[in-house]
Amino acid sequence: MEVRFTPEFEAKLNQAAQESGRDPEQLVRQLVQTYLDHDQWFRQEVQKGFAQLDRGELVKHDDVVASIERLFQP
Repeated sequence: MEVRFTPEFEAKLNQAAQESGRDPEQLVRQLVQTYLDHDQWFRQEVQKGFAQLDRGELVKHDDVVASIERLFQP
């Protein structure tokens, strides 16, 4: 697989790779792997949420508001 970048993007990539002590190809591989892992996790969590909705496991709006208010009270 070959991916093409604009010269500006490639300059950013080269700078980031140099600052992290890796070559650009290593950095791209790591970034893509991290993205794909997170995307898979996120989709699984969304599916879990839909399953909870299907089972009727809901949190009432007032309960959410109360929880948030407690977080921000001094």
